Amino acid sequence: MIVEERIYRIRPGKMKAYLDLVRDEGLAIQQPILGNLIGYFVTEIGPLNHVVHMWGYDSLNERARRRAQLAADPRWQAFTPRLSAQIETMENRVLLPVDFSPLK
Repeated sequence: MIVEERIYRIRPGKMKAYLDLVRDEGLAIQQPILGNLIGYFVTEIGPLNHVVHMWGYDSLNERARRRAQLAADPRWQAFTPRLSAQIETMENRVLLPVDFSPLK
């Protein structure tokens, strides 16, 4: 398994609006397409106004296929401008497990 870690810095004062959009609309579009949501987190200590969400995939090819399917979905295309208005910066990493990781 690979893990995609997405880190967003949310505009000051926009965290509630961002989380409400994801909870009320975004996940209903994302989860059936992307599949394995590992977790959705906010920062409490360290850099503030950050959201971290992680998605699991069997391979980089599966990730690419699922992300392309999401990007092509008209519901997602209509939704993302509203979500992006809340985001200041975005960072994305793909994490590969080591041989002793419980997630392999």
